[in-house]
Amino acid sequence: MSQDFYCDEVLNGKMPVRKVMETERVLAYHHTRPSYEHHVVVIPKIHVGSLISEEESNDDGLLLELMAVVKKVAADMTLSTGAAKVITNLGAYQDSKHFHWHVVSGQRTGSK
Repeated sequence: MSQDFYCDEVLNGKMPVRKVMETERVLAYHHTRPSYEHHVVVIPKIHVGSLISEEESNDDGLLLELMAVVKKVAADMTLSTGAAKVITNLGAYQDSKHFHWHVVSGQRTGSK
């Protein structure tokens, strides 16, 4: 896998995804290899390394837009499944070096 699966595969259209929600700067879609029964990924449409990376584009406006989408996806998932978990990874935990959130619910699956 590349260091930035989201830019290299998802955002350029190489990997088709089922969109959940989209704004001008944020995309939420069903994970292509879900780790949970219900698994949505929320990403910025531009490259940002992580929650704590120092790019100029990693500004408060982008974070607020990301969080608004995460909030809506998590609320919808909680309404439909009864619960949701919101996760972001940093450092060695972060497989793809592109800022992203996972909104998940249900049992873990065999995928990673």
